[in-house]
Amino acid sequence: MNLEEKIMQFPTSPGVYLMRDSDNEIIYIGKARSLRQRVRSYFKAAGDSRYQIKFLMAKVTDIDIVLTDTEKEALLLENTLIKQHHPRYNLNLKDDKTYFSLRVDLREEFPRFTIVRKRPRDGALYFGPYSSGSAAREVLRQMIRMFPLRHYPLTTCMSRQRPCLYHQIGQCSAPCHGLITHEAYAALVNGAVLFLEGKGRLLIAEFKKRMTDAAEHLLYEEAARWRNLLRSIEVTVEKQKVVLSGGDSDVVGFYRKGRRIEVALLFIRAGVLSGSRLFDIAWELDDAAAVSAFLQQYYTGAVFIPEEILLPLDIEDKGALAELLGELKGSKVSLLLPQRGTKKELVDLAGKNAMSAGQERDVEKAAAESVLVELVERLQLNRLPRRMECYDISTIQGRFSVGSCVVFTSGKPDRKQYRHYRIRTVEGQDDFAMLREVFLRRFRADGRERNDLPDLVVVDGGIGQLNAVQAILAELGVLESLDLVSLAKSRVQSDAADHIVRKSDERVFLPGRKNPVVLRQNSAPLLLLAAIRNEAHRFAIGYHRKLRGKEVGISGIEAVPGIGPKRRTALLKHFGSLQNLKSASIEEIRSVTGMNPATAEAVYRGLHDD
Repeated sequence: MNLEEKIMQFPTSPGVYLMRDSDNEIIYIGKARSLRQRVRSYFKAAGDSRYQIKFLMAKVTDIDIVLTDTEKEALLLENTLIKQHHPRYNLNLKDDKTYFSLRVDLREEFPRFTIVRKRPRDGALYFGPYSSGSAAREVLRQMIRMFPLRHYPLTTCMSRQRPCLYHQIGQCSAPCHGLITHEAYAALVNGAVLFLEGKGRLLIAEFKKRMTDAAEHLLYEEAARWRNLLRSIEVTVEKQKVVLSGGDSDVVGFYRKGRRIEVALLFIRAGVLSGSRLFDIAWELDDAAAVSAFLQQYYTGAVFIPEEILLPLDIEDKGALAELLGELKGSKVSLLLPQRGTKKELVDLAGKNAMSAGQERDVEKAAAESVLVELVERLQLNRLPRRMECYDISTIQGRFSVGSCVVFTSGKPDRKQYRHYRIRTVEGQDDFAMLREVFLRRFRADGRERNDLPDLVVVDGGIGQLNAVQAILAELGVLESLDLVSLAKSRVQSDAADHIVRKSDERVFLPGRKNPVVLRQNSAPLLLLAAIRNEAHRFAIGYHRKLRGKEVGISGIEAVPGIGPKRRTALLKHFGSLQNLKSASIEEIRSVTGMNPATAEAVYRGLHDD
């Protein structure tokens, strides 16, 4: 039975279809209300103008199906199978760990806001998502200035003998030391929640009432506090513009160029445009399928689901997807295709954002490509360095030695590919031996079989470092498969008779060439090499400091007599740091779980006796 005959036997019920290539690999997974009708449409499409469908069907040699009772079940099963098999032609959205949100649990004694990546359904409130950690921190910083909530875990705050520095500068109300009542603190938390929900005008009315009530009861200091909060909030709210009446909405914008798709999301909270997010996606099939796949993957992750999602084009499974998102949210969710009015203008605006981002991406890609081409010409490389790797060693007299590998893809940092190496086999200060261990672990045989070899390896140093790495790579048998250069830092040229500080140029050394290549200072190729060299240095030092700090903290507590791993963990968890433990009294140490009077006294003496 050939493939077309097999398809004619498919039922007309809902389900999921899995397309396989000649190697029996799953290359595409789709869902359908009627399996036979949907799969047959692909073969009809192979003869029309839809290039993407024709390109996919040329690779399909077999199709499997899985039946479901409803279209919504097919939607869920499709999502599960895509995450399990990662087919080449399905949409591959970034993992939800890249989204940042603010979290507050109102069930805590004195709730505080924290920045998180995941949004589990744990009963806490989540706000966002924010485009980056820095954006989330900036929102948190502005909010704390208006609402002086606690900054640290409650156990850490309670262990302090006096309020923290944030209380002294007016950014913490010090609930840990009883300087604010539970009711007043709860009012601050409620105000912060309203502010993050975009209900600033409701918040202003509430705080004006509290200020008036305090003044009428002659509580002038409290009234002044509400007045100051009002001023801060009014300055923020007056900058916001209401674009929709009603609740929360997300607006989807869409722009396509070839096989790349840019999706823009505008977040509207309580009628106010509060933020946006962009997604760059590789996609082979038609536009409606792309929008449907994006909505499915994005909103079934741990993200906030609004009451309304405005779409730029119609999608076939709109009803099933709305039903699924409604179940996840716990209330009705509408997927709308606006035709006129303010909502249509917002969809058009999101589309303009997507188009602008796509065009900007194309310009950046062209600029990065030109820099790589210039690098090939100036350094006489054998290949275009789309993947560049740079290595660095960080150590102090042979202790806490680490190696780092940073990766630039198409001239941009590719942080998912960064690697740390804890030096295991080298004792003492021997940077060349440490580099050899790092390269052995990086370029072993199974690594070469993964086809992830770099086009260019950059070494920090001069001709000596270059020759040492060249010998290592030749020994590993990978030298002919990549290019190798080293970048020597500029040095201060001292001259007792000259009052002006001068620096030498940064120099690039090439294998088999004694004299360095001097690129024009501040030129794009040199700045790219310096950027990857500096990033490798930063990455190595960061890991080195982490190991060193961990060792210092552990050794400080291990020196205390009478405590083992369990008691040490309990003390650190209770007090938060070794410094807080040193500041604690014997009675406070004794209150920790697992401690007794004799041990508490031994710990106190061990920390305070020389």
